[in-house]
Amino acid sequence: MTAEELRAFCLSFNEAVEDFPFAPEVSVFKVLGKVFALSRLDARPLTVNLKCDPEDAVRLREEYPELVIPGYHMNKRHWNTVTVDGGLPDRLVRELVEDSYDLVVAGLPRAERLRLDRP
Repeated sequence: MTAEELRAFCLSFNEAVEDFPFAPEVSVFKVLGKVFALSRLDARPLTVNLKCDPEDAVRLREEYPELVIPGYHMNKRHWNTVTVDGGLPDRLVRELVEDSYDLVVAGLPRAERLRLDRP
């Protein structure tokens, strides 16, 4: 997955936006003001921080120790840093991004979740 493909996929979700609150080179993808992905899209290797269920986070780190590590500068229990350089199948990367988005949405107040369901 390329940086542009990662950006396009993150922005494909309902109400997803790209913001730059930390630095102009750090893309922060949010849904209704809550972060679900962070990446330096110009970094090599390309990585992305993603929210993850704590049990899944540990399993992924064990299964892909070179490509999935505890979230850099994040709560290590709930965030992983995933290397997106072709080592992981693109399908898995997309699933992890979608899971991150879904976890963040699940934590939103009910009224905001309902707003996302509207066409």
